[in-house]
Amino acid sequence: MSTIKKPEEMNRNRRRLLGTIAMSVAAAKFLMTGSVEAEETASSGERAGVPASQPASNASFAPLKQIHAGLLNIGYAEAGPSDGQPVILLHGWPYDIHSFVDVAPLLASAGHRVIIPYLRGYGTTRFLSSETMRNAQQSAVALDIIALMDALKIQTATVAGFDWGGRTADVMATLWPERCKAIVSVSGYLISSPAGNQVPWAPEPAFLFWYQYYFATPVGKAGYAKYLDQFNKFIWHQASPKWNFDDATYDRTAASFNNPDHVDIVMHDYRWRLGLADGERKYDDLEKQLAALPPITVPTITMEGDANGAIHAPSAAYRDRFSGKYEYRLITGGVGHNLPQEAPQAFAQAVIDVDKLTSA
Repeated sequence: MSTIKKPEEMNRNRRRLLGTIAMSVAAAKFLMTGSVEAEETASSGERAGVPASQPASNASFAPLKQIHAGLLNIGYAEAGPSDGQPVILLHGWPYDIHSFVDVAPLLASAGHRVIIPYLRGYGTTRFLSSETMRNAQQSAVALDIIALMDALKIQTATVAGFDWGGRTADVMATLWPERCKAIVSVSGYLISSPAGNQVPWAPEPAFLFWYQYYFATPVGKAGYAKYLDQFNKFIWHQASPKWNFDDATYDRTAASFNNPDHVDIVMHDYRWRLGLADGERKYDDLEKQLAALPPITVPTITMEGDANGAIHAPSAAYRDRFSGKYEYRLITGGVGHNLPQEAPQAFAQAVIDVDKLTSA
């Protein structure tokens, strides 16, 4: 009997697999967060005061700009008045600047100058030298944004992001608080260290980190490069199991993965976190400061989606890491990991509100 599966059968199996993963993710998240997160849901939703909105229809940004900044020629989108209060929006993996395509016009209409850069290894951002290490350790990525601010002659800005972008906002606020008027960080305090990441996980949360262990192997790097499109779309489904994005939405972002350094940057990020790849010695002093997990003193709003399928700590676990003016918001309505794209109105409102905290 033939064992070749018909396309419709393969599609059914794929849907079953994604459904199984979504349920496993939900179960693992419950086991990690327990009743603490459940108790926060109602009160945090009310405290946010902004309903989770559906993505709008903005298809693209104005023509992108390029600027030499530090080690990079950075591609970035810009919106709003040139003399407005600067806001820098930072994406994560596997996403890009289009996570903020519906946030940017909301902030621009509120009078902000909005800067949305491609991180190293994404989109039109390029290294200036072929000799530069393709390094994604947290201090190096944060320095890219400081260099961008210097190049644009921005002394202070509100910095907001998720995933790698949230981590970068946290790092900037820790190492260079004088450059951060305030921050918005999805999933809270994301600073870590290779030594701190040696603590073993229980099976359920370790399951959510499967891709990090895959990336630790040569076959993982080869697999990511070979199946880049399928891989990252799969991560989108895992991280946002209730987000019904269409192919056009994914494809718009996927174009940014066709960067010559993308695979190397992604591999280094996750291998460095696990202590499997070296960083650069010139960043050792910065990483030593970060390894102490110092408190963030600038005004901060942390946010979480109620359907975030990526591993994340309950807000109570990191509350003490923020010693300045602080709010936490849980955004309900099936919002996943890519919070600014799934709930742009709520994210934009947080950026506007955290700016107000600085004068409260």
